Amino acid sequence: MTAPIALVDCNNFYASCERLFQPKLRGQPVVVLSNNDGCVIARSNEAKALGIEMGEPWHICRKRVDTQGIIVRSSNYTLYGDMSARVMRVLEGFSPDLEVYSIDEAFLGLAGFESRLDAHAREMRATVLQWTGIPVSVGIAPTKTLAKLANRTAKKTPESGGVLVLLTSAEQEAALERVELTDLWGVAHRMAERLQAIGIKNPLDLRQADAKFVRMHTSVVMERMVLELQGIPCISLEEAPPDRKMILASRSFGRRVTTRRELEEAVTTHTARAAEKLRRQNLACGRLTVFVTTDKHRPQDRQYAAERSVTLPVASADTGKLNHAAMRALDALWRSGLEYKKAGVMLLNLVAADTVQGGLFDRPDDPKAMARMRALDALNAKYGRGTVTFAAMGRKPGWKLRSDFISPRYTTAWEDLLTV
Repeated sequence: MTAPIALVDCNNFYASCERLFQPKLRGQPVVVLSNNDGCVIARSNEAKALGIEMGEPWHICRKRVDTQGIIVRSSNYTLYGDMSARVMRVLEGFSPDLEVYSIDEAFLGLAGFESRLDAHAREMRATVLQWTGIPVSVGIAPTKTLAKLANRTAKKTPESGGVLVLLTSAEQEAALERVELTDLWGVAHRMAERLQAIGIKNPLDLRQADAKFVRMHTSVVMERMVLELQGIPCISLEEAPPDRKMILASRSFGRRVTTRRELEEAVTTHTARAAEKLRRQNLACGRLTVFVTTDKHRPQDRQYAAERSVTLPVASADTGKLNHAAMRALDALWRSGLEYKKAGVMLLNLVAADTVQGGLFDRPDDPKAMARMRALDALNAKYGRGTVTFAAMGRKPGWKLRSDFISPRYTTAWEDLLTV
């Protein structure tokens, strides 16, 4: 018998984080907005009931829905990231096989727990809620795809108590009869249309289809989907994250940027953030790309979008070297007289930092420089991001993201500690 897999998914995660330190928000419709307070990216159940759609621009939503009484929050990724780490640490105590799939989801291998799956899942759910305050749902099945289905069904079925186990064919088929094709993991509307064109009208049809036939008309991914729905595992647990191929740091500006100085501040800030991620994974970067764009939603303005890459002589994780390369790229990109809306930095050609080899005239990162970088990272981790920065990043940049409804960083900043 295949070892069962559990998918643990935090319920309305961003909204739950906002409610955790503000109990008065419980039972109230809560909406979390994306960067620059643009679109809806999270909704409480009460907000969903009001007809607020995921991904809907907030300025349109306000015109369409009566927002009286709706609690609006700007995205607070510092808070969400810390609470996610706490949830994952709790889950580590319930299985030695853990794959963190996203900020609010994790797969767990449950080999050895077959005799008490339901009880183990309910204990896991209760412990996460007690220790972190975040409600979760648990779906258990023989494959990842069926575990996703079980989790979704558990969320939609109050009588399940947030836990659903789908081990038998009868249980799996009953759950599949209650969903649409687009409710399956990885099946978007376009793929659903392709499946319907070959006679597969619903998830149960997909489960009963011939896997080779489906692959012939779609892709190998859908072939695996059919096998997974039949209870044959094709997607294994990734207990260790795969090596990163690229690191991206990018944000839209809170207002349009017109000066070279502000654009430099933005690019160096993104470079520093990307370099911090690089060092955290013990990697070095061999190639850096900078890109800038104007606002495509303002056709009356001059439009411009371009990128420029710089190859480093020797791969590096030193923010100073990466900033120097980023400024060389920006020199080629800068055009005066434009109103810039977004800039970003991509780190490419990543290699393990301890395998970097120097050349005849170029050396790997100096140990003293890397010790300085580690000290900088440690200070920012302990006292909050931005405590120690490069001067080129600016101290109070006016281009920062707009976040008019931001909540405090209760768990990561001393000045934002909850007052009782």
